[in-house]
Amino acid sequence: MPTIDGKGDTGQQGTMRSLIALIPLLASACAATVDAPAPPLAVTRSPPMIKTGLDRVLGQTARGLTALFGEADQDVKEAEGARRMQFAGPICILDAYLYPARSGESEVTYVDARQPDGRDIDRASCVAALTRRKEAR
Repeated sequence: MPTIDGKGDTGQQGTMRSLIALIPLLASACAATVDAPAPPLAVTRSPPMIKTGLDRVLGQTARGLTALFGEADQDVKEAEGARRMQFAGPICILDAYLYPARSGESEVTYVDARQPDGRDIDRASCVAALTRRKEAR
């Protein structure tokens, strides 16, 4: 094919034209590719729930508290079926308040904790400390 200068195609120009002619073919080849399906997601299972802290106490019955901490240091019946069970150890004192539940048996609905000198202490830490006391074994 003659060019403007009349010499015809040179090797470099012919290669360029061949590459330009391939562009639509390459573009259509890219468009025709199919994405591979994503691998299935791995199913992860939650570890079994281990009760720690307050969830070991809230909802417990008097029998459950005794199994967890041993015999109560104080067990006081209060008005309208309420009951306060107190467990004391060298680190803290825990008061568990039980109220009648639908099941008929009283359950812990609130706990309060303090150090032996009366200062506040984290309730979950107190529960953990009391489960390690000698009476709880």
